[in-house]
Amino acid sequence: MTTLQRRIGVPGAIAIGLGAMIGAGLFSVWGPAAGIAGPWLPLALVLAGAIATMNALSTAQLAMEHPVAGGAYAYGRAEAGERVGFAAGWMFLTGKTASAAAIAVVAGRHLWPEHAVPVAIAAVLVLAAINMAGVRVTAWTSAALVAVVLAVVVGALVWWASGGAPHGAVTAALAAGDVGVLPAAPAPLVGAAAGGPLAVLQAAGILFFAFAGYARMATLGEEARDPRRTLPVAIVVGLAVVLVLYALVAWAVSDALGPQLALSATPVADLVADPTLHRAVLLAGALACLGSLLGILAGLSRTSLAMARERDLPRPLSRVAARTGTPVVAEAAVAALAIVGVLVLPAGGLVALSSTCVLAYYGIAHLAAIRMRRRGIRMWLPAWLPWLGAAACALVVATLPWPGVVGAALWLALGLGARALLRR
Repeated sequence: MTTLQRRIGVPGAIAIGLGAMIGAGLFSVWGPAAGIAGPWLPLALVLAGAIATMNALSTAQLAMEHPVAGGAYAYGRAEAGERVGFAAGWMFLTGKTASAAAIAVVAGRHLWPEHAVPVAIAAVLVLAAINMAGVRVTAWTSAALVAVVLAVVVGALVWWASGGAPHGAVTAALAAGDVGVLPAAPAPLVGAAAGGPLAVLQAAGILFFAFAGYARMATLGEEARDPRRTLPVAIVVGLAVVLVLYALVAWAVSDALGPQLALSATPVADLVADPTLHRAVLLAGALACLGSLLGILAGLSRTSLAMARERDLPRPLSRVAARTGTPVVAEAAVAALAIVGVLVLPAGGLVALSSTCVLAYYGIAHLAAIRMRRRGIRMWLPAWLPWLGAAACALVVATLPWPGVVGAALWLALGLGARALLRR
């Protein structure tokens, strides 16, 4: 059996998307982005949000026409050819597997710093088991995690808005210039610019890392009831919620920490001096990582399933369990790769690589939308939007720190070469 079952509606799809987007990025991108953009952080956030919106609209349009598993892999394959589709799937699998490993380690460091790696491995195994239990279980778990995280983050924002002081240890250390007592600050990105328009574009690429979860809703297209309605509504509503939340958080951390934001590893928690709420925000950061990881693993397994059906990956990955209706073999394989990543990849330094891969993935989605219009398919999107979205993705990729871009390009070339050899 290789066919998935349509079991989720609009609320479930929104929950999965929010769980993926309100994840590690909400708690981790502000320091690196502020270190690059400085006072231009708000402009970088607006640019990242605009690119995310264009990507989401093109994805929603494509999901209406192609309500199948795989997201941009399926769209690119159908509209622009097998190699283009493979490139989208390969970049998605690459970027998100690396992200899954890094996010698992971040969650482990929040939950039990002395044993972060074993906790990260356990988290991957537990979340993969939840995904194997069925897409409804994934949706319910995502909804529960999102509810808790949102409640705590809103509490931190209320504390800041009411004039509450930032965390005492942080403000004292920053005032004294003693950053040694702070949690490990985000490492500078190799190849990052310092100031100017290029820095704004680079910071936008880093911030985009936190928006990319709506791809998970598209990759679940084959499991949504009435997908031509469910997927566009879920994608647009989910992204709208996240845009508002991220704007408020960016305003709060910038106002509370000022130019020292780049030195904070936990800026959202550092908004509050109250020790109980501070610890609650740290715990919420861990839960957000788990929710994001849950959605990433689900999206990776569905993309692997779609690619295996077309023999772009080993055929056994397309097996779907009859009882739960989930791609159990692909889920197990993805979990195994994520665990390998936990053991061998650094938790930091992967944001540029992930952003490069995901922006390339969405660039292919825009290309598919352009090709679909040329086929005469009636679309509600303006004709210019996919073109502008593709250009914006390419521009931001071109300005990201070069090690991540070069690494992604070499890996894509390797994947295409291996595919060509295997096909022969």
